[in-house]
Amino acid sequence: MSVKTIEKDFIDKVSAEIQLLVDGKDRFLVLTPFHFNDGDQLVIVLKKLGNKWVLSDEAHTFMHLSYYMDEKTLHSGNRQKLILKALSMFDVEDYDGELIMEIPEGNYGEALFDFVQALLKIIDVTYLSRENVKSTFKDDFRAFLSQKVESNRMTFDWQHPLRDPNGLYRVDCRINGMPQPLFVFALNSDNKTQAAALALHQFKEWGVKCQPLGIFEKKPTPDVLLRFNDVCETYFTDIIKNSKKIEQYLQDYMSNEA
Repeated sequence: MSVKTIEKDFIDKVSAEIQLLVDGKDRFLVLTPFHFNDGDQLVIVLKKLGNKWVLSDEAHTFMHLSYYMDEKTLHSGNRQKLILKALSMFDVEDYDGELIMEIPEGNYGEALFDFVQALLKIIDVTYLSRENVKSTFKDDFRAFLSQKVESNRMTFDWQHPLRDPNGLYRVDCRINGMPQPLFVFALNSDNKTQAAALALHQFKEWGVKCQPLGIFEKKPTPDVLLRFNDVCETYFTDIIKNSKKIEQYLQDYMSNEA
């Protein structure tokens, strides 16, 4: 497969903002719109190891996280559990800190999609050491929807029963009873927003019909919001402040019953 074909597959499956830059023999930098919480871009390299093509972060992810926390804490307790779960979910291997995913024959786009998802989930361990771990946003989100929507019409932490048996692309709340169900995402970080955008791209790829709705804890960075807006045109910020507007939107949309 040619470099141009691989780049096109990346663009088709992940983002129109993907670029491949030659960085040596059988080695390419993969520039993506995804980044760490501080704005630094994810480091992803496409390279050949023996006879196989792989994606690698070249040990940058853990190194970057160590700027903000003791590296030892990444390999113990809840953080270690979250990291191991992310690696297992997306078939990523940890080789002394370098995260590597082998690319199945010809499935370049799908592999990059999964690799980005894995990195974003690993980066989210930083939230375990921040004050916003005490945020009530998720509890407020559930409580609000539970008050405004009949329990038999919604499912929290929904996953597609056939397409997504491992729950890689969860929807925070699926509301049914309309021609197209409402997929509501609780977005409390840039990484969660990026993961939600990737999930919506995947649903589109699968032909899953839905009406997406984003509810932000606080306004995301402009570039993240712009990319999320490509797949979800309706969103609100601050579930408490805008509760009336969100309630009105839900009532209007749910009144269009199947």
